[in-house]
Amino acid sequence: METKIVRIGNSQGLRIPKAVLEQAQLEPGQRVRLKVVDDTIVIAPERKARQGWKELFAKEKVEVAEDLWKDIPADP
Repeated sequence: METKIVRIGNSQGLRIPKAVLEQAQLEPGQRVRLKVVDDTIVIAPERKARQGWKELFAKEKVEVAEDLWKDIPADP
């Protein structure tokens, strides 16, 4: 699939087709990280430290002696 780089004010950007966003499990407004690997731009969802750990521990039935997440806000 091809797209074109367009001028947006003093910047440049590109439109990402809905089908590509769905395949990558990205949603409008979601924060992402950009990284250049060789000559390729990689777009990845922003992940918070320890994201998903609580659910994984619950799934694996790992006992935690203390609540490690008690002082971490849900959405800073």
